[in-house]
Amino acid sequence: MQEPFFGQIDPPQRLLMGPGPVNVHPRVLRAMSADMLGQFDPEMTEYMNQTMALYRQVFMTSNRWTFLIDGTARAGIEAAMVSLVEPGARILIVRAGRFGLLLSEIAERIGADVRTLDLEWGEVATPEAIEAAIVAHRPAVFACIHGDTSTTMAQPLEGVGEICRKHGVLSYVDATATLGGMAVDVDGWGVDVVTGGLQKCMGGPPGSSPITISDCAAEHIFRRRHVESGIRAADATDGIGARIGSNYFDLAMVMDYWSEKRLNHHTEATTMLYGARECARVMLEEGLATRFARHRAASAAVTAGLRAMGLNVFGQDAFRMTNVTGVWIPEGVNGDAVRARMREDFEIEIGTAFGPLAGRIWRIGAMGYNAMKHKVLHTIGALDTVLAGQGYAVRRGEGVDAALAAWNATLQDAA
Repeated sequence: MQEPFFGQIDPPQRLLMGPGPVNVHPRVLRAMSADMLGQFDPEMTEYMNQTMALYRQVFMTSNRWTFLIDGTARAGIEAAMVSLVEPGARILIVRAGRFGLLLSEIAERIGADVRTLDLEWGEVATPEAIEAAIVAHRPAVFACIHGDTSTTMAQPLEGVGEICRKHGVLSYVDATATLGGMAVDVDGWGVDVVTGGLQKCMGGPPGSSPITISDCAAEHIFRRRHVESGIRAADATDGIGARIGSNYFDLAMVMDYWSEKRLNHHTEATTMLYGARECARVMLEEGLATRFARHRAASAAVTAGLRAMGLNVFGQDAFRMTNVTGVWIPEGVNGDAVRARMREDFEIEIGTAFGPLAGRIWRIGAMGYNAMKHKVLHTIGALDTVLAGQGYAVRRGEGVDAALAAWNATLQDAA
């Protein structure tokens, strides 16, 4: 039987207003079309150095060890976890949504002693609760999610690094969903390792994970450096920890590759490097303050538009992410049918949900290249029409008016 032959890819021009990925900035797409270079060509290593310098500004840090992990955002998460957490070591994880659960699942695979601070989905942990849990469990590592798209809430992190240092604990934060849209103030927070992704607020494609590592965390990781002569025993008593249990995600080896040593570890994903570099350039040209204000305006517009339509927004306004908004699906409305019509009739994607919120809320994203006034208004207007078609007594037209007013007011306040 002859295998089928397929035509070239021709995806629909869809507006991705879900929790990610989002539409890629045209400048990033153009950068990714540039030609290949050898991984040790001086032009290539200079692009690597420039990318490190750019992402120090994106992460708001002076950390020397700021670079890219080749792979989606989860690659950065796994690299951080497997390199920080030794088998048998204790880790404390805040779990208030799907991605906190992911951290604990990765930690279990590592063989860590996993302790958790469990909250209802949509809640955030107070500094007092975090410190109390650290005192109670005495972990080697503390880990949490900055913005969990499954709940659309952002965990406050001011003071968390100080708490961890006070108790001799290394800290890790997953900022996949917030990097580029909210302040990821690594030095201000005082946390040790933070990872991100391109496919949300950075306005790029999935496939590269920016990471930044403090000197303290780097020392810990280098103590677990692979020894070429053989596998170290996990109970070695010379101060060197158990060898990192992954080759590809061994941050000590990856850091040697990104350092002046240029020790070969893998072939850098050249096209993704170009894309990640341009994502950072676009962000920094816009300016951090302007960028964050634009995302706040998009969030305010989405929230105001939904409420003006008579819908109930999920979660707490005080802790809402500025790039993803959850909204309760009205009683009697078929949530999947609404999403299908948004996609089929308007070429707009909005998101479904996970876990205890599955089938109960939609998640509407406005981030990166899509955190723009007209894209928010198109989405609110389309949802208005689709809900009316479902028989829901929507307040026709009021959503768009409210969204526009909120957008303008938020940017005026920022100015």
